[in-house]
Amino acid sequence: MMIAKVDPDRSEWDVIVLGGAAAGENAAQYATQYSGLSSVIVESDLLGGECSYWACMPSKALLRPVEVVDAAAHLPGVSARLDPAGVLALRDVVVHDREDGSQVQWALDTGIDLVRGHGRLTGERTVAVTRQDGSVSTLGARHAVVIDTGSAPSIPDLPGLRAALPWTSRDVTSMREVPGRVVVMGGGVVACEAATWLRGLGADVTMVQRGDQLLTRYEPFAGDLVAQELRANGVRVLLDRTLSEVRRSDVRDSGYGHVHGGEVGITLDDGNALAADEIVVAAGRTPNTGDIGLETVGLSPGGFLDVDDQQCVRGAGPWLYAIGDACGRALLTHMGKYQARIAGDTIAARAAGRTDLPSSAIGHRGLPQVTFTSPEVGSAGITERQAREEGLDVETVEYDMAALAGTYVLRPDYRGRAKLVVDRADDVLAGATFVGAGIAELVHSATTAIVGRVPLSTLWHVVPSYPTASEVWLRLLEQLRSQRHSATGDE
Repeated sequence: MMIAKVDPDRSEWDVIVLGGAAAGENAAQYATQYSGLSSVIVESDLLGGECSYWACMPSKALLRPVEVVDAAAHLPGVSARLDPAGVLALRDVVVHDREDGSQVQWALDTGIDLVRGHGRLTGERTVAVTRQDGSVSTLGARHAVVIDTGSAPSIPDLPGLRAALPWTSRDVTSMREVPGRVVVMGGGVVACEAATWLRGLGADVTMVQRGDQLLTRYEPFAGDLVAQELRANGVRVLLDRTLSEVRRSDVRDSGYGHVHGGEVGITLDDGNALAADEIVVAAGRTPNTGDIGLETVGLSPGGFLDVDDQQCVRGAGPWLYAIGDACGRALLTHMGKYQARIAGDTIAARAAGRTDLPSSAIGHRGLPQVTFTSPEVGSAGITERQAREEGLDVETVEYDMAALAGTYVLRPDYRGRAKLVVDRADDVLAGATFVGAGIAELVHSATTAIVGRVPLSTLWHVVPSYPTASEVWLRLLEQLRSQRHSATGDE
């Protein structure tokens, strides 16, 4: 592929984006595509970032074959099997063998320049870039700098854990072999998805979660249903347990996705011992803001950056923006890209002297998310607990998704549940949660209803196709109507 070159003598653009993950690409695009502004992305790693090569895309490539085989196992007359080597090969195709030439060409074709190297702020609208050969160049931004430096996996400071070189999310998505025995530390999205594909590919998996349930950011029934299915598939799920010590005598820094040495010995807080060929740590993430020069513009390095609804960093003035994991508002790729679109549009508007600025508060009201476990878990908006903490007048309704004709034809032994959280004062949705096979596509309709603040009286006229899982909307609204009639004594 022939890739155009950026003028090596150029040192000034209208917009500098520090970090070239998916959100950073969007920020550069939206700041420039209709405005005539120029932009450059400063990136030392692969353009496209974590999502493209080590997170969203490879994880779904690993999960999709497992999902297909699981679906076949629940349909009489259908059979399927997994070829682990073929699944890993599919993953490599999806991530383009971790080569970013097509991403670079897209950026240049879109009018976005790229400078390779590690960028650090050195003052207002100024960035120093250290290149791989050690040379340093200084870039200036006429209008704005956008920070999209992402985050990195956190490894707790437990005895022996860091010395054992455990796998992180990057390792488990880019694994070159399937370990025989794996201990997964954590109970969130990364931990549950990794346990799903590791078990599906043949690993003996044990999960160790310090809390009393999985997927604690969802409604409680979501984690319960996922834990039940993981256990039914042979995963040992240990709740209310923590690691007290990790031992590995033969440690090898063999690179991402390779087993990092010999057997891992693990002692739990209750004294029980586990042995594994590899340990996966999925214990949250830390923002990559410690070495980007924040102190040179009066900000503290190392934490999430506090932003307003235009994604402008508070305390720095209307020239510095932060998006994606760096700002910590929602560690989800699609939300980071949304923030980038808001930031890009804001930069273009301010450069043109306009005051009609967009607000990311609107999209954050919807906050959609899907966890691709078996069963899938999807949500939009807030949970019942969050709604009550916010002081809303809350009304809830739940429905067993196995009672739908549309799910029965997917698999006769379907298991799932749906829940709506209603803001009674305005009679609109505040949140929705769906659990079950094939529910991922239900989330967008919930997001639309929440962001658009569609009255429930209007949703009543949104007719679902039959037989599909979307029929759950009708059943939930019928159940809500029944609850209200019962509460008022109406017949």
